[in-house]
Amino acid sequence: MAVETETAMSDGPYELSAAVRNAVFESGLDLAGIAPAVTPAGFHKLLEWLDAGHHGEMQWMESRREARRHPQSVLTRVKSVVMVGLNYFDKSSVAAGPRVSRYAWGRGDYHQVLKERLQPAAALIRKRRPGCRTRIVVDTAPLMERDFGRLAGLGWFGKNTMLISRRIGSWFFLGAILTDAELAPDESEERSWCGTCTRCLDACPTQAFPAPGVLDARRCISYLTIELRDSPVPGELREGMGEWLFGCDVCQDVCPWNRFAPTTTRSDFAALPGRNPPDCRQLLRMTREEFVEEFSGLPLERPGYGGLRRNAAIVLGNLRDQSALPELRAALCDEEPLVRGAAAWALSRLGDADSLQLLMDCLAREQDPTVREELELAIDWIASASPEAC
Repeated sequence: MAVETETAMSDGPYELSAAVRNAVFESGLDLAGIAPAVTPAGFHKLLEWLDAGHHGEMQWMESRREARRHPQSVLTRVKSVVMVGLNYFDKSSVAAGPRVSRYAWGRGDYHQVLKERLQPAAALIRKRRPGCRTRIVVDTAPLMERDFGRLAGLGWFGKNTMLISRRIGSWFFLGAILTDAELAPDESEERSWCGTCTRCLDACPTQAFPAPGVLDARRCISYLTIELRDSPVPGELREGMGEWLFGCDVCQDVCPWNRFAPTTTRSDFAALPGRNPPDCRQLLRMTREEFVEEFSGLPLERPGYGGLRRNAAIVLGNLRDQSALPELRAALCDEEPLVRGAAAWALSRLGDADSLQLLMDCLAREQDPTVREELELAIDWIASASPEAC
C-alpha cells in the first residue's frame, strides 16, 4: 500500500505539469505555461467591447460571446489549459513598397504547424492519465487564448492589446491544450511592463486605439485588410492603410520589447519570394484560378480573391504608383465590384486625368450602386484637381 501511495505521489499534478512543459519545448515551441480552467477576468471586458461595436463585421464573435465565458464550452469538465507560444519573427529587413504582415511571409499555416507540435504533449497527458481527454485549440474555438496566456504566465497585455513576453517580445502565435486532467498552474503575469510607453498607440496610422488596451477593430488595418472581406474599406481610412496589403505590424514594429526579439529557426515562416515586398500589380492581373493555386491554405487566402485585390488597388493608389496605371484601368472592368470600386479610388489618387473619360464610360454602364458612387467620387476628385481635363 505504501509503495502504491509513493508511486501515485511521484506522478502528481506538479510532476505531470513538468513533463508536459518538457514535451512542449522538445517539440520546438518557445513558450509554455499552465492555467486553471476558469472564467478569465477579461471576459466581462470582452462583453463591453462587443456591446460597443468594436468587433465590426466579425459577427462570429458576437454570436459566440457566451461560449467564451468558460473553456468548458470547448471541452466539458475541463480542469487545465496548457498555453504555448511559437515564435515566428523573421528578422529580414522590410523591403520598400507594399507590405505583408510578418506572420504571413512564409508558407506555413500556423494553425497546422502548432497543432502538429502540440500532439506529443497531448499524447503524454493521455498516457500518464489514462481515460482523460484533451483537445488542441489554435485560434479555432471560442477560447480567450490571450487571457489564458496571461494566466499561464506567458506574458502581459500591452497597450496595443497584444500579449507580450519579456523573453521573446510579441512576435508569436498562441496555441492551447485543454484537458480534464488536473495540472499544477503557473503563476499568472499580473504586472504590465509597458510603463509609461505609448509608442504603439501613437504610431497607429488609423488611430485604432480609443484608449490604452482597447482596440477598435473597425479602424485597425489588420481588420480592414483581412476580416473586412466583402465590403469596401471606408473611404476615410484608405490613406491610413498606406502600404499595407495584408495585416499590419506597426504597433509591434515600434514596441521596445521587440527590439531584441529572437529570430525563428523554423523554415515554415521564412520569407517567400513575393511576400516582402508583394507585387500588387501582379495581384491585380491574377485570375481566380491563379489566386487559388498561389494562396490556397495560406494566410493570404483569407481576404478572398476580391478582398486581396481590393487591397492591392488601394495600396497602389497610396503609393501613387504611375506604373500601375494599366492594371488599375483594366481593373475598372473586373468581375469583382470591390476591385472596380477600389481601382476607381486609386486612379483618382494618381491624379490621372487621362483616365477621366474611361471612368465616365464605366459609370455609364455600371449597375452596382456602391461602385457607381466610387466612380462618381473619382470623377469629381480628378475634375477638381485638373479642371482642364473636363
